Amino acid sequence: MDLELTEEQKLLQKSVREFAESEVRPLAKELDETGRFPRELFKKAADLGLTGVPFPESEGGAGFDHVAYTIVIEEISRCCASTGVILSVQNSLYCDPIHRYGTDEQKNKFLLPYARGEKIGCYALTEPQAGSNAAALQTKAVKKGDTYLINGTKAWITNGGAADAAIVYVNTDPAKGERGITALIVEKGTPGFKVGKEEKKLGISATACSELIFNDCAVSATNRIGNEGEGYKVALSTLDGGRIGIAAQATGIAQGAFEAALKYPRKLMPRVCSSERPRGSRIPARASAWTPPSPSFSPAKCPRASRTKPSKSTVATATVANIPSSATTVTPASPKFTKAPAKFSASSSLPGF
Repeated sequence: MDLELTEEQKLLQKSVREFAESEVRPLAKELDETGRFPRELFKKAADLGLTGVPFPESEGGAGFDHVAYTIVIEEISRCCASTGVILSVQNSLYCDPIHRYGTDEQKNKFLLPYARGEKIGCYALTEPQAGSNAAALQTKAVKKGDTYLINGTKAWITNGGAADAAIVYVNTDPAKGERGITALIVEKGTPGFKVGKEEKKLGISATACSELIFNDCAVSATNRIGNEGEGYKVALSTLDGGRIGIAAQATGIAQGAFEAALKYPRKLMPRVCSSERPRGSRIPARASAWTPPSPSFSPAKCPRASRTKPSKSTVATATVANIPSSATTVTPASPKFTKAPAKFSASSSLPGF
């Protein structure tokens, strides 16, 4: 297996790293502290084709593969985790299922402008009581003619507060369990659809992670992805691809953290870490009064160095001044173990492993 990047992939990596260093990194701290969604960065990333990396140019994408997509997410996340996950959701959780399951009309309306980065999408699966268990969805949709009426709430939706459209997973037939789940595309501004509270998180703060609330929200059946009851299949296959993006994000964050850790001691204690300073300057100020030994110093002149090492017999029979006269010699204690205990022998395995 050849894991070496191709020349085209190396060029992409170099270009994205330069973009991340010049455009993303300067805003990373402010975004993390304020939680502001970086629309200006999203637009600049779109200009480079980073909002639709693995999709064909005919669908608005950049025409690369999924290896290139992971390179993009890793390099962006190295400088800003929030921007990395925003692009990951746009590529893998919103655009990808429409690319794989959508009709031509859906691709023209809901994929083309999103892969180009003209609009932002999100993936609305999670609910307060249904996270990893997608089959437990409580958001319901009842079909009336050619329209679905949606009622329910989605929670912790990345890009939710900034999205122009959401892929919403609803329960159209609760009696069928996971086979009763359907995927619908709901546009911003649809009557009955509103964005709820934005979540305040401990990290990755600038992703507009929000509630999505549906109250008799009417959506045309033409916005359905696949057939009715196929939403569970769409959701899980989409998450399979999404995990690749999150793994790339984690790798990028780890790389960025490692590089920051290397720089930190040099920034904190430049006198100690710099190899360009004269040796004397590395000595801390509080130790400047220390006087080195004179050149005439010799270990042989040290009283301790002149002491001879007592033999074992001498130690065994040494008379100790404060020992009662009835005991004139000290007998060395025998070792506690003459060999390693059996339960810790080399052939034994450690308990619990």
